[in-house]
Amino acid sequence: MKVPLLDLKRQYIAIKSEIDNSIQKVLDHGMFVMGPEVKELEEKLAKYCGVKNGIGVASGTDALLLSLRALGVGPGDEVITTTFTFFATAGVISRLGAKPVFIDINDKDFNIDPALIEKAITPRTKAMIPVHLYGQMAEMDEIMKIASKHNIPVVEDAAQAIGAEYQGKRAGQFGTFGCYSFFPSKNLGAYGDGGFIVTNDDKLADLIRKLRVHGSKPKYYHSIVGYNSRLDTIQAAALLVKLNHLPEWHEARRQKAATYNRLLKDIKQVKTPFVHDYNYHIYHQYTILAEKRDGLKEHLKAKEIGFDTYYPLPLHLQECYRDLNYKVGDLPVSERLANLAISLPVFPELTDQEQEYVAEVIKEFYCK
Repeated sequence: MKVPLLDLKRQYIAIKSEIDNSIQKVLDHGMFVMGPEVKELEEKLAKYCGVKNGIGVASGTDALLLSLRALGVGPGDEVITTTFTFFATAGVISRLGAKPVFIDINDKDFNIDPALIEKAITPRTKAMIPVHLYGQMAEMDEIMKIASKHNIPVVEDAAQAIGAEYQGKRAGQFGTFGCYSFFPSKNLGAYGDGGFIVTNDDKLADLIRKLRVHGSKPKYYHSIVGYNSRLDTIQAAALLVKLNHLPEWHEARRQKAATYNRLLKDIKQVKTPFVHDYNYHIYHQYTILAEKRDGLKEHLKAKEIGFDTYYPLPLHLQECYRDLNYKVGDLPVSERLANLAISLPVFPELTDQEQEYVAEVIKEFYCK
């Protein structure tokens, strides 16, 4: 049996007529950039996230970049973030000429450890970016207390966590900005790149809207130098359809996670995901900690089971950040978990039989 890490064709087949009809409307009206579907999506998604303003942009990376730019982050500034995340979280800091300050994660949920934040704050700290990794939110009450005490704005990297909840509040409701990705593999994925920003600050929302169109308002009049970062209308049309299915897809992923938890619970070499009882985990990834991880990867590959390692090398040890002078051992939790973490197939259309096969193959590896 072949089991893919993700199969977006299954999703498309299930909603084909809805997607095709929605995209056809865009082809018919011809407003391919900033068409009416973009505004509709912005309004509906802002409401879904529980935040006043929603702005569609070209990618999740741009969502982070424009948010930091709107906060005035630039050369000489520092931005505190986690080392255990996708590169874009730190890359946008560097692109603005600022310095990423990496701190470690806790060993339960892979998210930034709030206990380590305060000692990383300096007079140059301009913002902090907690990441809601794999679909589970970070400890936002503690993070926001520290941010409020030191008057530091928070940008939530919710690229993997749209619809996730902490203490009954959704990702994006805590920080000055919440940033999301519509990369095709995300729980709410486009058919190409796309991103989204939410904020309750009307002035900052207007600034983001200006930044995404080369800094112009009105058209052809530029008070600042901005970017070309708009969400395509065709992508918005597809996302409007998918947004209607998002709650059921989240629940399906949670059911798949529960099935894995049951199937894998007796394998002592495997640690299934920890979930805080006050969190609503949307399982963008189902990530286990596995002994002899690299051997398991080879075994899964031989059995044609999809997997990935998010992330094999923490950012503080990446070659491009060598000038920051981090060394092996500085952020030990991230370094240890980077050698143990492996993500298994989890998507709404995954079958029980496929999950049972994945579990059997994992058991086979540890019993041989």
